[in-house]
Amino acid sequence: MKKFTFIDDFLINKAKNRLLRSTESVSEIAFALGFEYSQHFSKIFKVKTGMSPSEYRSLN
Repeated sequence: MKKFTFIDDFLINKAKNRLLRSTESVSEIAFALGFEYSQHFSKIFKVKTGMSPSEYRSLN
């Protein structure tokens, strides 16, 4: 299993801010943060936060 890094934490925090402060889609945010595949971004986000990006946006 891949160990997550400080960079992953940094990107997830940037993603959280964008999810709450913009109307960009999850895919747009993933690509803007440098992820080639939005599914990979969503997987990392869920591992780090316990919820999907869409769930995070709707609960906050």
